[in-house]
Amino acid sequence: MKKLLATTCLAAGLLGLGSAASAAECGDVTIANMNWQSAEVLASVDKFILTEGYGCSAELVVGDTVPTITSMIEKGEPDIAPEGWVDLLPDVVNRGLQEGKLVGAAVALSDGAVQGWWVPKYIVDANPDIKTIDDVLKHKELFPDPEDPSKGAIFNGPQGWGGTVVTTQLYKAYGAEAAGFTLVDTGSAAGLDGSIAKAYERKQGWAGYYWAPTALLGKYEMVKLEHGVPNDMAEWKRCNTVADCPDPKKNDWPKDKVQTLVTKEFADRAGPAMEYLNTRAWTNDTVNKLMAWMTDNQASGEEGAKHFLEENPDLWTKWVSPEVAEKIEAAL
Repeated sequence: MKKLLATTCLAAGLLGLGSAASAAECGDVTIANMNWQSAEVLASVDKFILTEGYGCSAELVVGDTVPTITSMIEKGEPDIAPEGWVDLLPDVVNRGLQEGKLVGAAVALSDGAVQGWWVPKYIVDANPDIKTIDDVLKHKELFPDPEDPSKGAIFNGPQGWGGTVVTTQLYKAYGAEAAGFTLVDTGSAAGLDGSIAKAYERKQGWAGYYWAPTALLGKYEMVKLEHGVPNDMAEWKRCNTVADCPDPKKNDWPKDKVQTLVTKEFADRAGPAMEYLNTRAWTNDTVNKLMAWMTDNQASGEEGAKHFLEENPDLWTKWVSPEVAEKIEAAL
């Protein structure tokens, strides 16, 4: 009996040492909490999983794309940028990777951040021939201008947005004016959202600029239109993104790569936690629905993270080992 007790105690002690070693490997970790909803909830998911699953001492710190990634390269902090929009500053990110200051972990948004022209799903369901921008422009009667129903409408974002410039240029490139469409300036983000909500609630036609991941696309089911041509990045930079370029061509919107970035110092000591960061990824559809729930419930990033973990075990348990999953489930 004494031998059995001693063996049991030894096994428990070894397990405790293993857990302590894992925590020691991970240690203190700072996670950039960016100032938009999708990044906020992902940072909170990472904090919960790293703390409860891997024994890290995780802390959220205020962040934003440019200052956070620059600080990671120059100062080695914070340790993790969960939602790094790397295409916004490719030269800086590439320098950090080449100099061994940064490590690229999982592509956080597996299907990429998406911008483009969208229409309500009920319009496509009723008119399955509508798949592309050109298809929409053949049916101005389905997308009436609120000010002049004899014309169609393409709803644009507010002035100052890059997407507004591109939409204006695509409006020219696809010959929307000649097709009888007006370009509607919605004036603000709220105005753009309101135009979609109003159309959806009345089951009316709507076509225009939007992006994902967003809470609104989690609430209102929309379909992104195909552009009918592949992306030509040289042409995109030459004219589609330049407000005063006189001769824009048809072009497809490139997807933005959204990747988790980690400092080399943390990657080297993270141990099993790095395996999680190299695996963890979700889709626009998952994030849209989560953000819609957060918006409807006025939930914080922390509350959104717990809701996600409680409601989506089939997804997040694929990111971690069964042993880590048990710890996380016990903490919920």
